[in-house]
Amino acid sequence: MSWLSTEMALEKLGTKPQTLYANVSRGRIRAKADPADPRRSLYNAADVARLAERHAGRRKAETVAAETIQWGDPVLPSAISTIVEGRLYYRGHDAAAWAEHATLEETAALLWDAGAIGLDPGEARDETSPRISEAFVRLAQRAAVDLPALGRSRSALATEAAKVLSTVAVALAPGRNDDAPMHERLARGWKRPEAADPIRRALVLAAEHELNVSAFAARVTASSGASLAAATLSGLSTLSGPRHGGAWQSAVRLAEQAGTLGAREAIRATLATEGVVRPFGHQLYPQGDMRARAIMAAFEVPALYVALAETGEELLGEAANIDFALAAMAAAFDLPLDAPLVVFALSRSTGWLAHAMEQVLAGHLIRPRARYTGVPIQT
Repeated sequence: MSWLSTEMALEKLGTKPQTLYANVSRGRIRAKADPADPRRSLYNAADVARLAERHAGRRKAETVAAETIQWGDPVLPSAISTIVEGRLYYRGHDAAAWAEHATLEETAALLWDAGAIGLDPGEARDETSPRISEAFVRLAQRAAVDLPALGRSRSALATEAAKVLSTVAVALAPGRNDDAPMHERLARGWKRPEAADPIRRALVLAAEHELNVSAFAARVTASSGASLAAATLSGLSTLSGPRHGGAWQSAVRLAEQAGTLGAREAIRATLATEGVVRPFGHQLYPQGDMRARAIMAAFEVPALYVALAETGEELLGEAANIDFALAAMAAAFDLPLDAPLVVFALSRSTGWLAHAMEQVLAGHLIRPRARYTGVPIQT
């Protein structure tokens, strides 16, 4: 990711400083403090180039459409969440401030625009099967028999959403299921009661993140009128990819390498072999992932992770992201290896359900067009 000085950005855009600052405040251009002089700002070169081309009228309609689905301009209207100037908001609430006190259940009610919800404890899970695998099975079973979402009221959808989230919780939460808040169920199941509050914060802060790839998959499924369980299954399927839900594993591997090589050499080796160090940086948070900061403020970060965070910021110019924070939390409390994925999948299910309901109530099918690039058409 390359960055431009104010002067360079203004030259490319051909605008006044006020216009540049307005584009930053509206989320069109990402900005961060200049490490060499914190009083100055740097601007994302790709964002500046995109706006410059638009102003010059050089972009075709298909170019705009292609870039929109690759970290481009907003493509769908949504009242669920947004990211403005490096801060994440849930229906107008600053997510970090909300996470100071809220539970996952309260966050679900907020994101779903519903009243207070309760999760059905359900039956005890089969402890012999992998948790994520069981979540796939249980959601698929629901998707095969649940009513289509289309044509149902918001209150009916919210009631069903709570049942779907309960299904995911039964699959993912370890140990005995009851009506305790989800963070307490997880902490108790992992026999780490002292981890309850950090887990609560992590559940809240990972619950929703605008139109990310899994949320978009859930919305596409929901737009067809499929059940909420089917939409959630689409989100979970997308989360299984290494470029989305598997990113926490990169943080764990990095920590393992750092334990042997030291933080600096581990980061250098990862960068040399993979070309990227995934636990650092996020395109929507040029000044650092505020979710990661809020999560790691809730516990004593292990010394190895502190060294990695500091060294990574020095070498890469990027701060640790939420995947790093979840791995650090698991290490701090000696949670199971898959704890970051369990927390993320359970938490993000609330966001998928919010997007599925919003899409159903919007009432239209998501159906983009493809630009043909194959062999010439035979006429």
